[in-house]
Amino acid sequence: MFIQSSAIPFVTLEPGLERRILGYSEQMMVTEVRFAKGVVGVLHHHPHRQSAYVAAGSFEVTIDGETKVLVTGDGYMVEPDIVHGVVALEDGSVLIDFFTPMREDFLK
Repeated sequence: MFIQSSAIPFVTLEPGLERRILGYSEQMMVTEVRFAKGVVGVLHHHPHRQSAYVAAGSFEVTIDGETKVLVTGDGYMVEPDIVHGVVALEDGSVLIDFFTPMREDFLK
């Protein structure tokens, strides 16, 4: 499957936070999430494995109580049900998230 992001609109989740689903199957989902500076991806957990790539900007990332600053080109991985969250440190910060299996809750 080819993904042409220009044809996929972003959905505003809250002021300064937008997401678009770039593609998915039952076993995988890829999303792009844009953040304004200071926007918090609140601490949460879910039953999916997640990997994220910092495509732009920088984030303070907390995983299982440990916090690090990640910049463009960095990434992280989270096992199922581990508490994690982010804070965008710059306007225009972008994460590319990969989930397995797919996040059915994102389709609602």
